[in-house]
Amino acid sequence: MTDWTTRPETTNDITAIRDINLAAFPTSAEADLVDALRADPEVWIDGLSLVTEGSDGTLVGHALLTRCLVDGAPALALAPCAVRPSAQRTGAGSAAVRAALDSARSMGENLVLVLGHSDYYPRFGFTPASGFGIRAPFEVPDEAMMAMALDDTRPVPTGTIQYPAAFGV
Repeated sequence: MTDWTTRPETTNDITAIRDINLAAFPTSAEADLVDALRADPEVWIDGLSLVTEGSDGTLVGHALLTRCLVDGAPALALAPCAVRPSAQRTGAGSAAVRAALDSARSMGENLVLVLGHSDYYPRFGFTPASGFGIRAPFEVPDEAMMAMALDDTRPVPTGTIQYPAAFGV
């Protein structure tokens, strides 16, 4: 396990973030999604695109939170999360996700949603979204659509997730 440094992205990081997503996934879909979300001022939130850098300053990981809605109430979508193959399984991705969640919490956000691996995201506190009365706008296994309240003293909206247009759903 490496000690990773995390920080919000800067404009100088945009190319490296795209490269991370291109390296981590089999197609350009996730890299294109990040670019499309960054270009949408209705969903992009400065400070919620986090990068992980190695000791030499090379960016190896990325986690992105953008605005989505649950029946009209504000929430955040965690997607995509990516790590260069050479740094996978080293904690780089977990560091980026934790930093993104901490940043969202410090900004007063509460509900975070993720569609992902049910053996990975629970380590951060995610549980099936159905337990909150939240559902995806498409068919998905219950264990893969997850939610987390960053402040369990605040109410969480129920209903159907409305993703940004860039998600194409």
